[in-house]
Amino acid sequence: MRGVPLCRIMSAMPDSPESALPIRLTLDDSDSPSDVVDALFLGRFATGEQPYSHSSSLDRIKAGATLLPPDARVLRTTRDDNRGSTLAEGEGWTLLASRWNRGADVTVTATSAELAEKVLGQATDGARDEPEPQPDNVTMGFWYVSPTRGPHRTTRRITAGTWDEVRPNYTAPVADAVGRLMKVTPDDIAGRLLLLHGPPGTGKTSALRTLARSWRDWCQVDCVLDPERLFSDVGYLMDIAIGEDDGTEKGRWRLLLLEDCDELIRGEAKHTAGQALSRLLNLTDGLLGQGRNVLVGVTTNEDLERLHPAVVRPGRCLARIEVGPLTRQESVAWLGTDEGVGREGNSLAELYALRRGIGPASVPQQDTGADAGLYL
Repeated sequence: MRGVPLCRIMSAMPDSPESALPIRLTLDDSDSPSDVVDALFLGRFATGEQPYSHSSSLDRIKAGATLLPPDARVLRTTRDDNRGSTLAEGEGWTLLASRWNRGADVTVTATSAELAEKVLGQATDGARDEPEPQPDNVTMGFWYVSPTRGPHRTTRRITAGTWDEVRPNYTAPVADAVGRLMKVTPDDIAGRLLLLHGPPGTGKTSALRTLARSWRDWCQVDCVLDPERLFSDVGYLMDIAIGEDDGTEKGRWRLLLLEDCDELIRGEAKHTAGQALSRLLNLTDGLLGQGRNVLVGVTTNEDLERLHPAVVRPGRCLARIEVGPLTRQESVAWLGTDEGVGREGNSLAELYALRRGIGPASVPQQDTGADAGLYL
């Protein structure tokens, strides 16, 4: 198919999208039927016949949802293992529904903004899959840059224990500090930076999951999956600074989680990371953060002495907690036996490994069991 032109066709049907498309396409063997459907959809919008567009992104859709309004006429459909698209039309509007895995994007062009909004509402009404909330669940957002859609946020419900349940995972001084953090309210916020540092496997991520549960009534928690890109891409940073609050009330706080950001906040960061460190600090207490109820939570494996002084200066941090291993006595109490417990105690990851019968010397890098991710 390389180099085959897609000319204007079906000239006998002047109202069809393909006849309205004012451009000439060239297809090759890298193109798919979905690419053709995407191009056909733009026809009436490109000519100005339907100059208004409304769209919506659904992270999870119900099985059997058509994503079509009543009386829609389907023009094209494509399907493969994980993706599919449907092109449909009605009186004064055209709709494209693009599916992937459990999610979908729905876009409507129409002769008026009101019609586009109405058709989009009809197409997506009742289509979103919203599982019944569980007491131990919390909704967390995940930001990343998609190759096709740019900065994108998706949500999922994660399981998080209560602080009383996870408190034994931390040595006494850490448990006291984290316990105070769990009780923070918006009125208590002074600094905008939350810093958890310490060796791998000591429970930093577990503490943040529980924090998301403890703060869920007043704070939306989002995890940035590509923090190294966040502070090098101004457009991405602005999208996140503006944020998406799932329709929550004005004034709700947001906590952005950046995990394992050693290169960003260590002492030589200003030299090695360019403007990245400056932009992080600007988000917490500079002009970028003004008027935005944004907190930034950072985890790092670095020692406190190696962190950049601008990060840990007084007044910048809401909390600065060094998370270390449990003492030998605490480790024995946690495990219920002293078999395998080190002379100086063990990290949480090592204790979970011992509980499963795996020696500390062979703690796996990743775990796919039920406790995976609970103690990193």
